[in-house]
Amino acid sequence: MNYSNPNNVSFPAAVSGASSLDFNKVLRGIYILMGAGLATTAIVAYLTATTPALLNLAAQPGMWLIAIIAQFALVFALSFGVNRRWLSPTGAAIGFFAYSALTGFTLSLVFLYFATNEPRALFSAFGTAAALFGCMTMFGLTTRMDLTKFGTYLMMALIGLVLAMVVNFFLNSGALGLIISWAGVLIFTGLTAYDTQKIKEMSYALEMQGDSSLTAKVSILGALTLYLDFINLFLFLLQIFGGGSND
Repeated sequence: MNYSNPNNVSFPAAVSGASSLDFNKVLRGIYILMGAGLATTAIVAYLTATTPALLNLAAQPGMWLIAIIAQFALVFALSFGVNRRWLSPTGAAIGFFAYSALTGFTLSLVFLYFATNEPRALFSAFGTAAALFGCMTMFGLTTRMDLTKFGTYLMMALIGLVLAMVVNFFLNSGALGLIISWAGVLIFTGLTAYDTQKIKEMSYALEMQGDSSLTAKVSILGALTLYLDFINLFLFLLQIFGGGSND
């Protein structure tokens, strides 16, 4: 079972004049928020998998689709609300953690399956995802290469990946599923570096002195972007380590 999150978060228009102190502040906030979002996902997944009523609800036909639609709506609302400057930092934080909780709810059955039947695959996928994510974020932060030129190609590849997943939903081909999983790992590995550099440049460019509200909201969007990259990277790796047994 593959699970794909939207990766179309956009940021407010930049204004020149920020210092490296602003960048460090934003980056620290982003990773704290991202970690809190991942913890929320794990806690909700565990509570859902261990609570019969919630587990039965998650297993209901159509519930997964409803949750996915709600997640897309939350991402759109967060991105649009911050860019239009009408969403408060508190509202953005609530939206981010609501998204994280919904992700835990929708993935509870997947986590339950692997925790029960293939715990090694679960831990291997998480460890590999963490290592890849860490390496690519460091690359995105330190490289002098301009990664923005790869953005269009990565987005096109992501669209192709989603279309292939839709096709394989009907074909249910194990071979195609494995190809999709490897392609997903490559795409989200690249997106991690690309998004990290995008956040870095945005943080340098934004004039954040004296505007703690904008800093907080941009940190939430950055956390959501990297959260999506990590979750997708982990799930595609889980497909590979699990040998496609969760399709």
